[in-house]
Amino acid sequence: MEISGIFTAIIVGLVIGALGRLALPGKQKIGFWLTLLIGVVAALIGTFLAALIGVDDTSGIDWIELILQIALAAGGVALVEGIGSRRRS
Repeated sequence: MEISGIFTAIIVGLVIGALGRLALPGKQKIGFWLTLLIGVVAALIGTFLAALIGVDDTSGIDWIELILQIALAAGGVALVEGIGSRRRS
């Protein structure tokens, strides 16, 4: 992964976090900043996984990489929400 890929993943991660949150049904009670952090981490991991399976550099939009990133963000939001709800109980 190149430096430009890392910066792109961080910028895209801000949007990915919001999309991951929207992909989940219902209202999540985690903060805006935590959602963005989850999105950045999901984007970085998704970019790394896409590079591992060889779909990170395609002509046009990298749909598989984006789907991986959004799925990881949704999973991260759900995980953090589940951990947070146990602490509040």
